[in-house]
Amino acid sequence: MNINIISVGKIKEKYFTAAIDEYAKRLSRFVKLNITEVQDEKIPDNASGKEMELVKEKEGAKILAKLPQNSFVVTLCIEGKELSSEELAEKISDISMTSSNITFIIGGSLGLADAVKCKSNLRLSFGRMTLPHQLMRVVLLEQIYRAFKINNNESYHK
Repeated sequence: MNINIISVGKIKEKYFTAAIDEYAKRLSRFVKLNITEVQDEKIPDNASGKEMELVKEKEGAKILAKLPQNSFVVTLCIEGKELSSEELAEKISDISMTSSNITFIIGGSLGLADAVKCKSNLRLSFGRMTLPHQLMRVVLLEQIYRAFKINNNESYHK
């Protein structure tokens, strides 16, 4: 199985990079992990609603250009469905029956363009709080790793 993560923006902090590398290493037992970063767009100071939509659309076009064919697409967005770790594990298991590719998409600071959300097979929320995309990538990788541990009946700290 392939797990793809498409994320807007680069990881700048070493501690996030170290955590991402650690979970990528742990996940390598279970899946082939591909992380793709697309460049974030500069948001003008005091941007109008129209300018913010344009930023999301430009980032969205970059995301869609990187979207693998025949992949189950999961967009991370506040209005998405909240799942427990066990429910996410079950969902990944169910998806793996029909698709060998799952792509998770993390938007930029303004969120995801509607065009990206429309490509989504599942809108997933990690709660109503807004998290920086760097931290969200770490949290997502940890939850994917936890899901594979659950699905393989392996113990993992609670």
